[in-house]
Amino acid sequence: MTADLRGKVALVAGATRGAGRGIAVELGAAGATVYVTGRTTRARPSEYMRPETIEETADLVTSAGGKGIAVPVDHLVAAQVEALVARIRSEAGRLDILVNDIWGCEKLFEWDKPVWDHSLDKGLRMLQLGIETHLITAHYALALVIERPGGLLVEVTDGTAEYNANHYRLSPFYDLVKTGVTRMAWAHAQDLAKHGATAVSITPGWLRSEMMLEAYGVREENWRDAIEAQPHFAISETPRFVGRAIAAISADPERARWNGQSLSSGGLAKVYGFDDVDGSRPDCWRYLVEVQEPGKPADVTGYR
Repeated sequence: MTADLRGKVALVAGATRGAGRGIAVELGAAGATVYVTGRTTRARPSEYMRPETIEETADLVTSAGGKGIAVPVDHLVAAQVEALVARIRSEAGRLDILVNDIWGCEKLFEWDKPVWDHSLDKGLRMLQLGIETHLITAHYALALVIERPGGLLVEVTDGTAEYNANHYRLSPFYDLVKTGVTRMAWAHAQDLAKHGATAVSITPGWLRSEMMLEAYGVREENWRDAIEAQPHFAISETPRFVGRAIAAISADPERARWNGQSLSSGGLAKVYGFDDVDGSRPDCWRYLVEVQEPGKPADVTGYR
C-alpha cells in the first residue's frame, strides 16, 4: 500500500529524532506538508546534547517527497505552541494530522525503581515532558484540526493498552506516562468524534532509534551485529515502520473505525500491508509475550 497525502498538512510534535523523525519522513514520502518541532536546532541544542536537529528532519521530509518545515518549539511553553498553531493557520490554512510524539525522557527514567527510590525531580519532569506537553499541544492544535472534517490525532506511546494492562513499565513514573498517553487518546476520541475527527494511540515495537543504536554500538547499516549481545534485538524495527503505520491511517478514508483504539506498528502492517524498510513486518509485541518473556530462544520466524 502506498499512502497518498498530497495536499494534507501535518504537525509532528517532537520530530527531532527517533519515532518522530521516522513518522515525519513517511508523511512526507506520502506527499504531505509536515511541520516538525523540537528543541534541538542547528544553532541551539537541547539538554540532550545530541547531533540530530529539527532542520535535519525537515530536510529529510522534503527529500522524501513532501515539504518539511522546521519550527523550534518547547511544548511546555504554551505561548510557543499557540504561536506555532497560529503560524500553521496563517501559512497553510489547515491542519489535517496532529502527531503528539513529545517525549525527551530517556535520560530521566530509572529502571526498576519504586517511587521512594526513584529521583523525584526526574520523575516529575517525565510527567511534564510526557503528559503536559501533549495536553498543551492538543489544546491549541486540535481547535484547528476540527475546522475540517476528517482530521486525525495520533498519540505516540510505548506499549499497547493490552500489553501495558498487565506489565509494570519500569517505574511508577514511566508507567503512568505511557499508560496515560493511551488513555488521553481515548478521551480525545470522545470529543473529536463529534466533529468528524479521529484519535488513536500507537506504539512502535523495539525501536532502532539513534540512541538505541548508539547504546549497542552499531549503526542502522550493521544493526544485526548487536544481535550477538542481545539476541531478541532481532525483532527490532526502524522508526520508519511506525511512520508508515501513521501514513496508512492518515490516508484511510475509513480511519474513523479506529477511533479511541490502541494500535501498534506491527498490528497495522497486517491490516494495511506495508513493510519496514528491509521488506519485513516485525510484530514486536506478540513476540515479547510469546517468545522473549517465556524465556524461549530468540527466533523471529513467524514474527517478522
